[in-house]
Amino acid sequence: MRAGYQGTGPGAITPDGCAVEFWSRLPVGAEPGIVAGAVPPGARILELGCGVGRVTHPLLERGFAVTAVDESQEMLDRVRGARTVCSPIERLGLGETFDAVLLASFLVHAGSVEVRRGLLRTCARHLAPGGCVLIQREGATAHTDVPREQVHPAGFTSRLVSSEPVGDGSRSVLVRYEFPDAVWTQTFLSRPLTDEQFEEVLAEAGLELDAYLTPDRTWARAVAAPGPR
Repeated sequence: MRAGYQGTGPGAITPDGCAVEFWSRLPVGAEPGIVAGAVPPGARILELGCGVGRVTHPLLERGFAVTAVDESQEMLDRVRGARTVCSPIERLGLGETFDAVLLASFLVHAGSVEVRRGLLRTCARHLAPGGCVLIQREGATAHTDVPREQVHPAGFTSRLVSSEPVGDGSRSVLVRYEFPDAVWTQTFLSRPLTDEQFEEVLAEAGLELDAYLTPDRTWARAVAAPGPR
């Protein structure tokens, strides 16, 4: 388990505290449509942190060629139809490039600065000329109005139990997911980023903001910055 990360509940738990069975129960959200609207048809996509394939499978159905990466083999065992690679994202080196690199699940907010830098450098070194990186960010209220809960149409309740500063700019977040027949929790570290800070960390990796893809700025498209990489 990664330091500062923990998960509880039935089934396998990944190094960052995610419960494989919980993620397998979640329905497809808006993510595939956002990705499809931001990249060319038939693009080769490198999906970093693919989990059980909740986004992978709809992208395959839309005609994209997806290479799905996750550090959990238990997660990858649920992925069908895509090339899969089991590896920590920050250490990935495939020796090839892609039309688009997808960094979803708020991974850009990794609590460790070095891990975050590694994630974005992985994005940059796998990016083909003219390609783009699609990044999912936390919403503006991610760490406010705590505790709070949401009842999902899929039949479960998610509770943001706490979000506490840990003294280095990151926060320890506890989330509880309650189904009628099972309960999971996840504790993880999150480092909030303002728009300005987000653009700064992109620049560190040789990337620059191209556009925000949603009105709430939770999805962004980045491209290679001009000059040497």
